[in-house]
Amino acid sequence: MMGKTDSIAVYKHLLENAPSEFNSSVPRFAVFGKDHTFYLGIGGVVKTTVSYDFGHVMDNPNEFLTSSIPAAQRRGDGGLVQFSAQQTSLFLNFVGLPGSDNQFSAFIGANLLGDDYAPALQYAYMKYRGFKIGYDKTLFADPASTPPTIDYEGPNASSAVGNAVLDYSVDFGKKKEWSAGVGIELPMYSVTDAHGAGAYKVNQRVPDIPAFIKWSWDEGSSWLRFSAVMRNMLYHDPVADKNIDKVGWGIQLSGSAAITPWLTAYYQGLYGKGIASYIQDLTGCGMDMLPSSGSANILNTVKAYGAYGGLQFNICPKVFATATYSHVRTYADKCAMPAEDNQYRYAQYAVGNVFWDINTLLQAGVEYIYGRRVNYDGSQAHDSRLQMMLQLSF
Repeated sequence: MMGKTDSIAVYKHLLENAPSEFNSSVPRFAVFGKDHTFYLGIGGVVKTTVSYDFGHVMDNPNEFLTSSIPAAQRRGDGGLVQFSAQQTSLFLNFVGLPGSDNQFSAFIGANLLGDDYAPALQYAYMKYRGFKIGYDKTLFADPASTPPTIDYEGPNASSAVGNAVLDYSVDFGKKKEWSAGVGIELPMYSVTDAHGAGAYKVNQRVPDIPAFIKWSWDEGSSWLRFSAVMRNMLYHDPVADKNIDKVGWGIQLSGSAAITPWLTAYYQGLYGKGIASYIQDLTGCGMDMLPSSGSANILNTVKAYGAYGGLQFNICPKVFATATYSHVRTYADKCAMPAEDNQYRYAQYAVGNVFWDINTLLQAGVEYIYGRRVNYDGSQAHDSRLQMMLQLSF
């Protein structure tokens, strides 16, 4: 039999092993081994959404990416209704030898965001003595500082992007109010080259190196986190016939604060050079480096920043609302802008929502999102989305 004390221990160990950004990672079903030498939690979320876009609409019911707002649109296509259950997810949470010096753990999670509802991996990592190896959000990111949204992506300035990681972190201080970490991670590298007429991207040799230090108070419900990442990026200069090194870097300040029992703030600001792949809205957009305006055989790192701020208001024990504004901007003044591309300059993202916990398993929500993208050639477009959600967590 598992008593109350056992249940608390199971909850604590599984919570510590779960990703920090969503509490539903702690399952309601758990299997415990002989003499409590391991715990296996099984859980998930069934999430359905219906949405209506108006403006320059995006054909994506799950991810409101301001970088994907189309600049051009056919007359008559200014509205779009969409349904989805692709954010449905399932996870396994395993902890072995809990509470001992040799405690080890693993977490696997997937949703249905692949093509035609194919499973897509979200997490697959192992932990031992402060080390984490596998696939998770980059150590540079602070996913728990992201305000709740129905939108799967959330604020466009978020750095909560997935990566292959080998990280180490440790808690310290009298009340374990401090934590710090460092890692080596797969280089995330997205470049717009000269389309075969000049410098081009080559295979990377050096991993990205993220690090952080964090201070928490109010028993961990509030915190301030400083993060940094250093990058070495290679490209080939065909005239000099050699590979050229460019250094990329980024810094970030993030956190959350319980201002009152009914009001919580979320915040993040980041800035860097060659850092676009670490900004959610710019991942894969080719803006870590761009061709120089003076020579197609030179690639320049692009400066960028992103910031968001959000407030969560607890209306009553079962209802809460959030409002968030997010902004991303790039500085590519010394780079050549390909004539055929409407190159991203900056984008704005604003969201407001209300969530209702119908019971301990079922949650409903309604949300409005506004997004606007502006390009270097002066063109711009916006999209608005009104959506509703019903979610069952188990």
